[in-house]
Parts: sequence; structure tokens; C-alpha cells
Amino acid sequence: MSRRAPGAPRRDPRPGRALRVAVVGGGPGGLYAAALLKRLDPDRDITVWERNAPDDTFGFGVVLSDETLGGIEHADPAVYAALQAEFVRWDDIDIVHRGRVLTSGGHGFAALGRRRLLEILHERCAALGVRLRFRTEAPPAAELAASHDLVIAADGVHSRTREAHADVFEPHLTTHRCRYIWLAADFALDAFRFEIAETEHGVMQLHGYPFSASASTVIVEMREEVWRAAGFDELDEQESVARCAKIFAEALQGRPLASNHSSWTAFRTVVTGRWSHGNVVLLGDAAHTAHFSIGSGTKLAVEDALALAACVQEQPGLPEALAAYEAERRPVVESTQRAAAASLRWFEDLAGHLDQPPRQFAFNLLTRSRRVTHDNLRLRDPRFTDAVERDFGCPPGTPPMFTPFRLRGLTLRNRVVVSPMDMYSAVNGVPGDFHLVHLGGRALGGAGLVMTEMVCVSPEGRITPGCAGLWTPGQAAAWRRVTDFVHHQSPGTAIGVQLGHSGRKGSTKLMWEGIDQPLDSGNWPLVAASPLPYRPGVNQVPHELHRAALTDIREQFAAAARRAARADFDLLELHCAHGYLLSGFLSPLTNRRTDAYGGSLAARLRFPLEVFDAVRAAWPGERPMTVRISATDWAPGGTTAEEAVEIARAFAEHGADAIDVSTGQVVPDERPEYGRSYQTPYADRIRNALKVPVIAVGAISSWDDVNSLLLAGRADLCALARPHLYDPHWTLHAAADQGYEGPGAPWPLPYRAGSRKPPTGRTDAPKPRLSLAPRPPRP
Repeated sequence: MSRRAPGAPRRDPRPGRALRVAVVGGGPGGLYAAALLKRLDPDRDITVWERNAPDDTFGFGVVLSDETLGGIEHADPAVYAALQAEFVRWDDIDIVHRGRVLTSGGHGFAALGRRRLLEILHERCAALGVRLRFRTEAPPAAELAASHDLVIAADGVHSRTREAHADVFEPHLTTHRCRYIWLAADFALDAFRFEIAETEHGVMQLHGYPFSASASTVIVEMREEVWRAAGFDELDEQESVARCAKIFAEALQGRPLASNHSSWTAFRTVVTGRWSHGNVVLLGDAAHTAHFSIGSGTKLAVEDALALAACVQEQPGLPEALAAYEAERRPVVESTQRAAAASLRWFEDLAGHLDQPPRQFAFNLLTRSRRVTHDNLRLRDPRFTDAVERDFGCPPGTPPMFTPFRLRGLTLRNRVVVSPMDMYSAVNGVPGDFHLVHLGGRALGGAGLVMTEMVCVSPEGRITPGCAGLWTPGQAAAWRRVTDFVHHQSPGTAIGVQLGHSGRKGSTKLMWEGIDQPLDSGNWPLVAASPLPYRPGVNQVPHELHRAALTDIREQFAAAARRAARADFDLLELHCAHGYLLSGFLSPLTNRRTDAYGGSLAARLRFPLEVFDAVRAAWPGERPMTVRISATDWAPGGTTAEEAVEIARAFAEHGADAIDVSTGQVVPDERPEYGRSYQTPYADRIRNALKVPVIAVGAISSWDDVNSLLLAGRADLCALARPHLYDPHWTLHAAADQGYEGPGAPWPLPYRAGSRKPPTGRTDAPKPRLSLAPRPPRP
């Protein structure tokens, strides 16, 4: 009889024959998948291999959300009832900031001991007839795949199955910068507790929560360099436990900590390109991990098990079931991993937030993952949220986004900025009717500040033939038409100009004709910090700028600034981001010079600072000037987050009134970590390190996000681009949605009748949900 190659798809079982299933790993996810599959079809032959003993587990408590519990209740009432009898529930989060305890309520947690969770699942599996093989190493997945219809690899973060077939599963593992250890206290905390210890070695933090009436999980975490400086790398397990108990004696009420084969480790994020290989499928930590600070490891594994069992039940065959399982779960997991990454980085950079006012610090911590926001925190705990708003300076009944903000001599009536967006619609650099309608419409839409697209300082500094400019008096006069409209028809709205030079990214087609593609004809010569084309073999090689040309370009920027002042712009921004000329000097990936303008960061900053100084001198002293930077290149060897802080510091010291913190677009092979508000951590870091105002950008799409970022102290202004393309009146609609009618968002008189949202049709129809009714027994 011929044998299949390892991992080759196994044909579906004959009609009428039940599946034979192997589960590798007896953690919660693997056990629950086995129990569900057996409950749904009692004839299935299911075996779980677990190399440890039944009561041998790591960690202490497990937190599950109401959402996960709802799925368990629907799928297996027996397991749900057993869990309900064991859960410890609480609502509060206590955040201790320099001796002050700040409490936020209404969060709704449920936890139990990990050992008890496993016991419940062991009992359920045994009652259903699942074979449990403890202290037994599972055969290799390829061997199991030959003798079983389905192999579920639930073998954890160090999955042997995943590594054995890495060429198919395409795992990517990232080790992070903090060390942590799982411990337990012999009493129940009365809230989820975050406590910070500022030691001589650096900042350490404690995450703690109850998991029974008499015990709590305690996780101690710190940066790797702090861990080493404190000597933890030289301590054994018991010495580490005793040291942690001493450091956090106040939080622990002087009680000791206990360990369970506890060791210091660095968290690893696991991402896999595929979740199945033939009839082998990954589940839980084998497929993905999410940082413990959002409490999602067990939750994700249990939800994976629910989805996998449902898909096996609903789909006509195993290939379809495994494809449906991954299609259903991957978006959920990726969203959770983005939230976990934001939370993880926040704790890695915890020291940078400690100087915030206590309630702002607490709000920042609570909203760190972007899953808790201002709006839902207000629903959970309005008293706490009101206190944070008062500290921020919100007038009564005023959302944070509608509080005014002052930059030099300019007071913005709210914190919303229409971000610069290239329109590629100018003729010979002259803005026309399109720009009047585009910018004028958004000014009427209520934003505090409306920014032009990048306005080029010379014909050779254009990105495309359609880019706007300020190198002639005629262009300045055309811009004055736009600023006059904004000032007269939307009084109180400020309009700003962004000056830039395309550098090596110029002489290309309009965006919709081929972004970053060179013109078919009529190209102009390009210049840059170094003779490196944007795309080798595609874009032209730029000329390296030398002293005389550098001086000419510096004067072009200054002349454009003088024209911008005559055009009556309220604010000027210098574009030093996105791989354009000045950004090209800042990034080590695009600046390979060996003269005074290349090499060290100070040298790479020299020409952008020369331009800044010239523009600041040409720009009226009472009007503010900002600088946009790319805080990371999203590419190895590029600008680091630490360098971004120093770049921002240099511009601030030269007189920048705010830093507009963007990222990327410097090199074509970048790998951004896209997601909601994905660039804001860089703004947060610069703001809290330098105490300089920042403008946050990057997939900020809701007024709730804007309010959250402002209250958390991550930004002073929020710039939104695509939402303003979708809705030119985004700011006014945000005010209407929040019931705000104050001076921060006045409706233009001709539009006043539209200030209330029109009624819509019914949208509250129930959504379909998964049904996990058991299959009737076979005759």
C-alpha cells in the first residue's frame, strides 16, 4: 500500500465514517478543541498527547473575556457551568503612580487558576471519551498525519510542529526588549493592579490580578538593561522571587511571592504565514502570540478551538474547513496582535511616561493598546473620565478635541488638522479652482487647521508636473485667493502651507497614472544628498548636491517662505519626511556622503537645519513654524526611534513650534506595521521625551481616537487625511455625533440647517451567529 508524503492532504473520510483526530499539546486550546470536536460528533476518535503530567503547568491565573465566555456558553454549557463556579470576578483597575493609587472601574474581568482550568477540561474530555496521553511525547506531526484525518498542533510558542514545517508555515518570531517572570501571591488582590518601582537601576513594573479567593498572579517586568543592572541575570529562581517581593513589598502587603518553575524570559511574538499544511493545522500559541499585558493568550487559543470545531462541522470537507478556520480567525488574531504590540511597546517605554500628571498617566496606560478608548472608558467609568478631562482643561461639555491650542501667535480653535495631501492638480505650479474648492471646503468643514499639499520651492523640486509651487509671484497670488476665502468664509480656521523639495523622488507621473514611475517624456534632472535612485533601474540617478547648489536650494526655500507670508498663510511647515530632499539628508539609508553633510546624525542634520534657519528668518516671527519628520524608515539600517527624538530635539532647539511626526516612505522596500493609529507611538515618544508639542498622523480615523490620543498626552494635535477626503465636514460631524455645539466647531451659517444628522433606516437587525448544535448519533 502506498504512503502519502508528510503533510500531503488526506482525503476526507468515507461517508459515514467519523474523523480520527490527533491533538499535539494538552494546553487549554488543544483540550478544548478535542472536547468540542468530540461533543459535536461522539463517534470521532480523538487523542491528545501531552508530554507533561496532568497537574504540571506553568503560570498561575487565566483571564477570559465576556466575549470568550459567551462563545463557550453557546458551544458547551457543561464547560461554561464548571468555569462559572470557579471564576473570581472584579471590575476595577488600580494604577499606582508615584505612591498615588488611581482607580478606574467598570472593566469586568473573570479569572481562575490555570491548573483548575486544565482540570475542568481534563474532566470534560474524559467524560466525552477523548483519550488523554500524559507524560507522552507526541509522534511527529508528519507521522500522525499519515494515520489521522486531522492533526491539531497546539504545542505552544515553541511548537515543534511549526518548526518542523517552517518552509510551509513561514513563522516569523520577534524577541522583545523586556524580561518578565510569572509569580503568585498568597492573597487575592481586589483589582487588576499596575505598580511601578523607580529603582536605582531603572524602572520595574508589576502586573497583578486575583485568580482565586486566596491567590493572585503577579508578573514582574523590566527592560533587559534594567534586569542586568539590577543583577537578576545572576540570581537563581528563589533569589529572584525574594528580590521581587522586596521591591514590591507595599503592593504585596509584605507577603512573599511563590514560583512554579518560574524563570525570566523575553516575550516572543509569533506570526505565521500559513496556519495549515495538508491535514495539519496550528492552533493557539503555535500559530500566534499576543503579549500578556492584554491578557489574550488563553483567550485566543480557546477562540481558535471554537472556530476550528465550528468550521469542521459546517464545511463539506477538511480542506474547506481549514481554509475557513484561517479566514475567520486570522483577521481577529492580527487585530489582537496589533493591540498587543502597542501595549508591549508602551510598557517597554514606560519610563518615558512617568513624568505625566497622575491621572493622565493612568488614562494613557488604560488606553495604551487602543482597544480601550475615551468613549468606552466614559461608559465604564464616567467619574474617572470626567476627572481626566478636567485635568486636561476641557471646559464643561467640551470634548478634548474641541479645546483650543496655541502655537506662538496663533490660537487654533480645536485640535483637528487636515493633513497635507498631494492633489497633483496644479498647472505650472499654480493652484486653481480645484485647490480653492478642495481646501475651502475642508476649511468650512470645521477643522482647526487646514494644510496645503507639499508646495514645491522650484520647478525641479516638484514630484510630478501637477504639483503646486511657490517659486513665482503668480503662484503666490493664486494661493492668496485660497487663503482669503478661508479667512473670510470660515473665520477662525487657520490655513498652513507645507514647503518641500522632491529630491530623488521627483520627475514622476501623476499618482493615478503610476505612482513613483518616471515620466514617459519631459523628465527634469534630479538632485539628492547622494547619487542613489529611489528604485534602481526604474528611477533616474540623482546628482549629489554640492555647496553652491545647497546654497541655491536653501535660498529657494527662504524665498518661498517670503511668498507664503505675502500669501497670508497662518503657519508654515518644513517637509523633512517621506524621502524627499531634506528627509534624504536625515536618513542613513539615503545619505552616504563623506563630507560635512554626511556620516553622524549631527552631520546629516546640518543641511536641513540650515534650511530651517533660513526659512524661520524669512517667515514672520509671530507666525508658527512646524517640521514634519519620518520618525522611522521601517527598514533595517534606517532612522531609529532614538534618532527621531534627537532630530526632533534639534529642530525644536532651532525654533520649531511643533513636530509633525510621520513615518516611512523613504525607501521602497519599507515594511510598515500598518494598523489603526500605527504611527502615534512615535509622536508619543517625542512629546514625552522633549516636552515639545507634536502633531500625530497615521490612520487616525475616528473622533474617539482623537480624544483618546489627546487625553493620554500622546499628541497635541491630530492630523487626518483620508477621513477628510471621505467627508470634508468630518470635524463638524464629529461635533454633532458628540452633541457638541460650542465655539470649537461652529457651523457656517449657510450650513446651519445641516447640523443635525438626518434620520436613517433601521440598522438594528440581529446578525447571524455561529451555530454549534451537536450532530445526532449515527445509527
